[in-house]
Amino acid sequence: MWSFFSKLFGSDTAIEKTIDTVSNGLDKLYYSDEEKADDAKADRSEARQMVVQWMAATSGQNLARRLIALSIVGVWLGMYVSASIGSMIAVWVDGRDKWLETSNLLFEFANGLNDAVMLIIAFYFCAPYMGTFANGIMERMAGKGKK
Repeated sequence: MWSFFSKLFGSDTAIEKTIDTVSNGLDKLYYSDEEKADDAKADRSEARQMVVQWMAATSGQNLARRLIALSIVGVWLGMYVSASIGSMIAVWVDGRDKWLETSNLLFEFANGLNDAVMLIIAFYFCAPYMGTFANGIMERMAGKGKK
């Protein structure tokens, strides 16, 4: 029987190569959970390495990045503090309605910056998990735009 196949394909090694090719092809058709997990692990590792390389390559921009981040967070925090103080003062002054209206506007403006500030804080304190964190915030921001 083998002699028939060897004459048909040329040699025994040709048959072995054909069998190996078929078995490798069948193996590639089935993508197991273990292979999926290994690929996902490799993707996460590669993404983290890319972030580390990017941070190293742009280390000269750290001062500017920090200044921008502190400016945005400072404005955001100032709005919340001002709105809180305004709300407390409104109880004790005659022009209560104007104080409350101003405080409510400041709270609204500060709430509009919440997502940006959370991204900044995540960048500085949660860098290894930034991808997951950013995806969640971007989904929330996209959801706000649809309303």
